[in-house]
Amino acid sequence: MIGNILVGLVALIHCYIVYLEMVLWDRPRGRKAFGLTPEFASASKVLAAN
Repeated sequence: MIGNILVGLVALIHCYIVYLEMVLWDRPRGRKAFGLTPEFASASKVLAAN
């Protein structure tokens, strides 16, 4: 039971990070999470979505 809960928690964290990288990369929340400048975020958006 505890193992299933931990696996679910890890899966949720993974989904959140994927969402940050693919959707929010060049938006203020994503830039703040990864410490990016707007210029770098725009230039590397394609690489982050890979």
